[in-house]
Amino acid sequence: MGDLIFFVILLAVGFSAGTIAEKNHYRSLNKRESNLVMIPIVNTKSGIDPDKEIDKVYFVSGSCVISHDYFKFILASLKTIFGGRITSYETLVDRGRREAVLRLKEAAVKNNCDEIFNLRIETSSIGNMTGNNAIGCVEVYSYGTAVRYKK
Repeated sequence: MGDLIFFVILLAVGFSAGTIAEKNHYRSLNKRESNLVMIPIVNTKSGIDPDKEIDKVYFVSGSCVISHDYFKFILASLKTIFGGRITSYETLVDRGRREAVLRLKEAAVKNNCDEIFNLRIETSSIGNMTGNNAIGCVEVYSYGTAVRYKK
């Protein structure tokens, strides 16, 4: 009985810590996205506005590796038995993509760029997803072309 109570306490602590960390990350993402909203990302075929004269062109990229906590790993493992959406992995990929795009935009800001063209995002899972030493990680890499116009 004592082991079961200890396990439940550890599970509750793990769930609370993971939830707090995820909420803090989402809060940070929202704040940084609102600060970087002035740099548009354009994926149209029309390309660069011909009326504007280009000063410099940069290749910018942003990447991140993000992992989930063990509590979510346990829940996702249980969910695979019954089927359906695995929302814990959806938030993992969402946070990774948003973080990678923010890092790309921050790289563009460092070069005083005005726009980013042709954003591409690559996602891959890394680490062992099965077994006792399972570590589920997602690597997200975003890249694009940043343009600085003459002023």
